[in-house]
Formats: sequence, C-alpha cells, structure tokens
Amino acid sequence: MKNIVALLSGIIFGIGLVISEMVNPAKVLGFLDVAGNWDPSLIFVMGGGFAVTLLTFRFILKMPHPLLDKQFHVTSRTSIDRQLLTGASIFGIGWGLAGLCPGPAIASLAYGRAETVIFLIAMFAGLYVDRLFSSPQRL
Repeated sequence: MKNIVALLSGIIFGIGLVISEMVNPAKVLGFLDVAGNWDPSLIFVMGGGFAVTLLTFRFILKMPHPLLDKQFHVTSRTSIDRQLLTGASIFGIGWGLAGLCPGPAIASLAYGRAETVIFLIAMFAGLYVDRLFSSPQRL
C-alpha cells in the first residue's frame, strides 16, 4: 500500500510539474531572468506550494505518525552551515544554468530530450561523488 501511494503521489506531482510547465527549461529560465524578459507566472506555482505547506504542515506534524509509516522523518538540524550554503549554491547555479531541478528533470524524461538525460547523469554523478567524499556522520 505504501508503494502504491508513493507511486500515485509521484504521478500527481509529475502531472502538476507538466501542467505548470516547470519541466520546460525555457519557462524556468524566463522566471529566473528578473533583470531581462521576466516571466512571473511560476510565482503562482511556488505560492500555491507555499500556501498548502503553510496551512497543513503544523497540523500534520501534530499527528502521532504518518498514515503509512511508524514515524515522521524530519531533520533535527536547524543551523545554517557551510554544507547547507554550498549545496544551496550548487542547486541554484545548476537551476539557473539548466532551467531544471531534480523533480522536473525526472518528469521531463517523458519528452525524450538529450539535455535532460545529460542533466540527470551529471546530477546522479554529483550525488555519487558527494557520497564518496562525505563523512559517515554527515549522512
């Protein structure tokens, strides 16, 4: 049941990415180009996600456990450190250069663009290299 719900959630998420055009690098780059020909339409997508989170997150965490798991898996780390800033910077640079981030990149595989495959190969290579060099306590 847990895997079926995860699959359905992923499908719904992917459909939302396609409808909002978050899988279209040109649309994303247009949103990020605030000094040029800015396309503000994706702010509604982000605002919608923010609103749902704002309204539901605290209520959900007050439940004793998720519906399909024994516990919530929420980080206890609250500090802003070098690793967080480095990761956020790499993410932002990658998003700004490619117009894709991990979720939309996976969803856009359906379009069969070579650029998306190259992006995902580079992303997974970066994840692998990070695992090779990170300390066990960080994981």
